[in-house]
This record gives sequence, C-alpha cells and structure tokens, in this order.
Amino acid sequence: MIYASFIAEFWDEHILAHERQGVFLVLVGFILSFAFIRMSTRLMRSPKVPWWPGSVVSDSGVHLHHLVFGIVTMMIAGTLGFAAHGDSPYAEICGFFFGVGAGLTIDEFALWVHLEDVYWAKEGRSSIDATVIAAAAMGLVVLGVNPLDLGSESEGVAAVIASGVLLFAVVAICFLKGRNLHGIVGFFVFPVALYGACRIGKPNSAWARRRYGERRPKKQAKAEGRFPPDRRTDRFKEAFRDIVGGKPSEGVAAAREEALAATREATEEVRQRAEQVAHVADRGHHEDDKHHD
Repeated sequence: MIYASFIAEFWDEHILAHERQGVFLVLVGFILSFAFIRMSTRLMRSPKVPWWPGSVVSDSGVHLHHLVFGIVTMMIAGTLGFAAHGDSPYAEICGFFFGVGAGLTIDEFALWVHLEDVYWAKEGRSSIDATVIAAAAMGLVVLGVNPLDLGSESEGVAAVIASGVLLFAVVAICFLKGRNLHGIVGFFVFPVALYGACRIGKPNSAWARRRYGERRPKKQAKAEGRFPPDRRTDRFKEAFRDIVGGKPSEGVAAAREEALAATREATEEVRQRAEQVAHVADRGHHEDDKHHD
C-alpha cells in the first residue's frame, strides 16, 4: 500500500501536474523493450529453450537485425505522434511505442559504430553503456531537468548566450577527457560537467593525447595512475554490464567477489592504521615514562 501510494503521488505531482506523461512513457517503453530484447537474445542462444523463436534470417542468408524493427517503429510512432497534435491518449501511445523502437535500436548501438555484428563481442558492450546513458538522460528529463533552461530574458541575451556557450564548452571538455558519463549527466546537471572537466583526463583520451604525453609527462603519469588497466571500478562496470546485458548470474557473482575483495582491503587498511596509531601512542607513553624517570 505504501509503495502504491508513493507511485500514485509521484504520477500526480511530478508527471501529470507538469504534463510529462509522454516522455515518461517513452522511458517506460525504452526500458521494457531493451529488457525484452536482451532476454530474447539470451534465450535464442540457450539450448534449454529450443522453442524460442530465433533471428529473422532469409534463405539467402540476410540477417534482419532488431534495430531495423526499432527504426521502423520510431518512424511510424514519430509520424503519428506529430499527427496527434498532442491529443491524449494518442500522443502518449505514440510516445510509448517510440520508446519501444528506441530500445530496440540502441540495443545494437555497437552495430552503428562498427558496422558489423559485434553484439556478443567485447565491442558490443558499448551498447550497454549507451543504453544506461540514454535511460539516465530520459530519467532526468522526466524529473524536470531542462538542459536548455539557461536563463530568462530579464537576465539579458548576452548572459543567456554566455551560459549556453559555457555549458557546451564544459560538456565538450568532459568528452575530450574520456569522461562520457560526466558529460551526458552534466549536460542536464551543470555541476557534474564542471566536476568532470576539472578532473584529470583518461590516459587514452583525446585530451591526454593532445595535452599530456611527452609534453606533460607528470600529467600523463597521474592519468595512468588514476586510471590503471583492469582497475576495480572497471571490473565493477563489467559486472554491471553482465547484469544488464543478459548474464545476471555471472554479473552478480563477479560484483559480489569484487565487493568482498574491496571490503577485505578496506578492513586491512583500517587495521594497519589502527596499529600505526597504537604504535605512536605507545611511543609517546614510553617517552613520557623516560621523562618522568
């Protein structure tokens, strides 16, 4: 009952009151279609469910990827959405199916970039990253965050233009430094972008290649120290990608192992510091005893 009351209150006060039901249904359709197609592709590869329908492949060997269905769905839903002129419930229905199409399409984001079927390869993990970023951006819009709300006319045109230029410049620096998540979220929440722009860039980023390296070896060393290969954060990200990407049992197991390892290291660090403090205290007591003697 408490959960249902919370959902109803959120729907009334944050969705209906601000007329965001359309974009909310886009997000719902996006998440549901992505979850379904990920489950479907996993079941296609499982020998335990031979009855699950497979991929659409013609007799000549042409593979019709599900992003094609997503693109067509978005085209139809978008066109009908414009034709609806915002009338309810037609606009909301179109929004939902637009989200469905977007989920099917972005699930094969890696295919856009590599122009080859890398769905189950390492390169295919970029589809998970793109999905998480897109869902986060939609969620921020649902919550009312408007990246184009740069100021009012009372503040002056020059101030509004300067705010916009600053926002896009800081977000661009985040992307150049390889801090893509900071850039995406920062486009909606400026302090996040400012934080990412002020931090050290990743060692293989465009920013590092241009401004670190031999020109600033200390900066390059700092970047490599901050982002070492196979660092724990990356392993957590890989576990998260497994969970979202269709291998939840493996992802949960990997995340559990990393969490336990991090806990053991933190415990050991606390123990060592406690011993150092105790050692310093004992030394102080010995010095006091000598002084009294």
